[in-house]
Amino acid sequence: MQDSRSPDAEFTAGARRALVEAAHWSLGAVRDELDAVAILLGLAAESECRAAAMLAQRGITAEVIRRHWPKLAKRDTTAKGDGERPGDDPIPPLRRRLADDVRAAIQTAATWLAQRGQPPELATEHILLGLAFAKCEVGDWLRQRGLGPEVLEEDLARLHGHLPNLDSLESLDPPEELAADIDQTLSPPPTSYFSGMLPPEPTGTATAVDEIHVLRVIDAATNRAREGLRVVEDFVRFVLDDRHLTEQLKRLRHDLTVALKGISLEHRLGARETRSDVGTGLATAEERERGDVAAVLAANFIRLQESLRTLEEFGKLLDADLAAAIEQLRYRSYTLHRAVEITRASHERLAQSRLYVLIDGQRTIEDFDLLARDLVLAGVDALQLRDKQLGDRELLNRARLLRQLTLDSHTLFIVNDRADLAVLARADGVHVGQEELSVKDVRSIVGPRRLIGVSVHSIEQARAAVLDGANYIGVGPTFPSDTKHFDAYPGLDLLRAVSAEIRLPAFAIGGITEANLSEVLATGIRRVAVTGAVIQAANPAAAALELLRMLRA
Repeated sequence: MQDSRSPDAEFTAGARRALVEAAHWSLGAVRDELDAVAILLGLAAESECRAAAMLAQRGITAEVIRRHWPKLAKRDTTAKGDGERPGDDPIPPLRRRLADDVRAAIQTAATWLAQRGQPPELATEHILLGLAFAKCEVGDWLRQRGLGPEVLEEDLARLHGHLPNLDSLESLDPPEELAADIDQTLSPPPTSYFSGMLPPEPTGTATAVDEIHVLRVIDAATNRAREGLRVVEDFVRFVLDDRHLTEQLKRLRHDLTVALKGISLEHRLGARETRSDVGTGLATAEERERGDVAAVLAANFIRLQESLRTLEEFGKLLDADLAAAIEQLRYRSYTLHRAVEITRASHERLAQSRLYVLIDGQRTIEDFDLLARDLVLAGVDALQLRDKQLGDRELLNRARLLRQLTLDSHTLFIVNDRADLAVLARADGVHVGQEELSVKDVRSIVGPRRLIGVSVHSIEQARAAVLDGANYIGVGPTFPSDTKHFDAYPGLDLLRAVSAEIRLPAFAIGGITEANLSEVLATGIRRVAVTGAVIQAANPAAAALELLRMLRA
């Protein structure tokens, strides 16, 4: 059944004209309601339609109807309400609510067509048939005047070739699902492009052509958006093997389907014309080739977002709520684009990083120089400067020294917490906890290139860090340690949960030593961050080398 956003396709041009006329009449009971008497008068007044001819054959004309219902009158458009000008009708004719008997009549007509395998496009004769079936004053009057359902069915059989089916009124009660669908069709949102029950009265073929154009755009953009989203989802699922982001993309795809549900696939297909589409033969060299999987990812995220923008803009012609829903999906796609791309790039950048060592400033800068130099020579993958006791100047001096020591090595230099000092010391990145600056605030300070790490203590925090744009996460605390104390230890269970669904580089942290490293590796985590296991060892460089051997075995 036709969706609520393009209800004009439910009626032929003649039926639209008849209903436009009907919208100007009322018995006066409910001012904004289209009642059955007004519908009957609209059918009779549309002299060139089949329903008018059927009525005239039984002596029923607009004049006869008006004599029988003397209270039937033109709607008063001269009343002045709050905020209205004299002469303005505050309720546009085609936004009238259908009276219950009219709704039932149209439901019956649509069901009658559906039972005969006909498309649910109602002509004036079908509306008249629905009124003849209706259990209301108009239905009773038509049947008394010789226009019962049986007579009209025989007339329709002669006109359209439908086999007569003299079902009783009860047998034409629409199925619950169909009735709900018709109810949605006849109650479009007031912001719909094809507004109210019907669109504006067409002039020539402009309205039909315009609808075709809009539907072609919507159809093409819908296809591109879904195709692009599927390619991205396949990348995340099969290349990144990231369950969390796959679920996010799957949810986005589902929500896109829900948002577009109101746009009939039947009508989209009816408007589609691929063979004569001028764009199908146009392509650039860049579109024909991709350099690597990263290029595939980028191209399809762009395709998705451009298509969502098209759906949003043309959706404004159909339904403001649809456009708003697509806008939110577009914003979500931007967030996911960032998360997926950062995960991919960070996974690549930190591919060989296994051992991450946290060091303090030591008692003297000479001690610090010796420790840091030995760890860099041992091949530690990352060194984080973390010291809560040193003043800012001393801490900055240590940071600048560590930058010089790591500059020509593969060892990354990370500053804990202090984004400002990381920038001054030209560090490779910053690490923050749950109580420190957010990823967003850190990024505004350190720029787009530096790494940002986040400590997480639950799977929910890990998922949030991915969507926030972190480059890696420190997961723990895994075991109690002498370096830092916590009230709770999520332990190995958290490592298993992160390993199962997140591919953003994750370093297990908290009390990890050579003795328990095998338990950590058994969770699927292949990166660790340590403090005491290295800097408290008799030979820090040797301890680091042994951990590296175990991690890379």
